[in-house]
Amino acid sequence: MTMPPKARRENRENGEPRAAVVLDDISKRIVEELQADGRRPYAAIGKAVGLSEAAVRQRVQRLLDTGVMQIVAVTDPLTLGFPRQAMIGIKCEGDLETVAGELGAIPEIDYVVLTAGSLDIMVEVVCEGDGHLLEILGKIRAIPAVRATETFVYLKLHKQTYTWGTR
Repeated sequence: MTMPPKARRENRENGEPRAAVVLDDISKRIVEELQADGRRPYAAIGKAVGLSEAAVRQRVQRLLDTGVMQIVAVTDPLTLGFPRQAMIGIKCEGDLETVAGELGAIPEIDYVVLTAGSLDIMVEVVCEGDGHLLEILGKIRAIPAVRATETFVYLKLHKQTYTWGTR
């Protein structure tokens, strides 16, 4: 399973990581409240953190505007008929950004990251089964700059969290 899409965003102008935003304790608590229930009313959050509903609304809007967080529905692929998940490591030649763009255009790929080490790019896929995974691997291997792939099939999700920066 993956992180929400904007959780890993880079500066769109130059591809560099965004400058870190420092959250005060109240903003961290607001984020934690929304992580527990993204539909929680601002008035209830205000009670929990000691602010008015309007102050919570302003802080949430600032957190959204600065890209610190987004409020999304996270689905469970298993319950939606996608029992096969995998991370695929890719060795490439040439321009990695171009290859990453081509990989990102494949609908079943929900995560693309350039890496350092023995693999150049890692992608995550969510599939209907092993046949579907094989089909996706064929699409990846058809990209001319792709030299090799290594597939890491998920057997069991042990931990997933979205609590960065709040603890």
